[in-house]
Amino acid sequence: MGDPLGPPSVEIPELDSIPLGDLRLYFEGLAAAEPALSVYRLESLPAAGGVPARRVYWPTAEQGLPLVVFYHGGGWVIGSLDTHDSLARQLALTANCIVVSVDYRLAPEHKHPAAVDDAYAALQWVSEHADQLGGDADRLVVAGDSAGGNLAAVVAQLARDRAGPSIALQVLWYPVTSLAEMTGDSYRRFAAGPGLRATDMAWFKQQYLSVDSDPNCPTVSPLSAPDLADLPPAQVVTAGLDVLRDEGMTYAKRLAAAGVTVSHHNFEQEPHGFLSLGALSPTAEGSRQQVLEALAEQLTAPAD
Repeated sequence: MGDPLGPPSVEIPELDSIPLGDLRLYFEGLAAAEPALSVYRLESLPAAGGVPARRVYWPTAEQGLPLVVFYHGGGWVIGSLDTHDSLARQLALTANCIVVSVDYRLAPEHKHPAAVDDAYAALQWVSEHADQLGGDADRLVVAGDSAGGNLAAVVAQLARDRAGPSIALQVLWYPVTSLAEMTGDSYRRFAAGPGLRATDMAWFKQQYLSVDSDPNCPTVSPLSAPDLADLPPAQVVTAGLDVLRDEGMTYAKRLAAAGVTVSHHNFEQEPHGFLSLGALSPTAEGSRQQVLEALAEQLTAPAD
């Protein structure tokens, strides 16, 4: 199905129309067209001791930089370190932070809560190895886009409930915050896209959850958590042409109502995925730069 905002050559297939392996390769190919900026240092770390594989990006040789644990999007089913390599590089360079991109296990081979377990284990590992990484453990950040934004929100809640690690900021880019309702104005208006479709979200949910999974569980749907107090400050970005727009906005409002400091920006003319797949939007480059520069300001702002 063609995306009306992007070039005619950009085709987003129906996700259940081709084999999963081919689907993953398709999105790897889309991401390969994104620019890969040079970073000071890059290191790939294999999975070990219950911690998933990671790719670490250093923007400079400077010590004591913020540490950003990044979870890629892709509906918990597609996506990889490679599909989000360009975004991770630009995040490290623009926000001047050390980025640890997490290769969490994917569904349907690994159903919920495998991705959550991996996301939390990676956060613990980064916190414990902050000195070795050259980062500042007091400026530990969780970040993610789409399903990765879901994992970042979930991990922020888990860290609060499990008394650590201490998170300085949660960065939620057009996050999935509910697999329970999946209705509302944005689901109706943008059911056919551009980009992410309502049927895609239904397919992702089917792949991610087992028959025994409760979609209202906060580790699936962070919006379902009864209490959002005492969570870290949040940067929430929503896309105006996105089925997930309303639930992202609602989560930002609930965080603020619970006393959490929230910076929320809705990019009215952007589709889902605009930060990592610029081919979906002619204005994506400028919007991405705006998001990352705003994050850079938050990372350098003095603590309250």
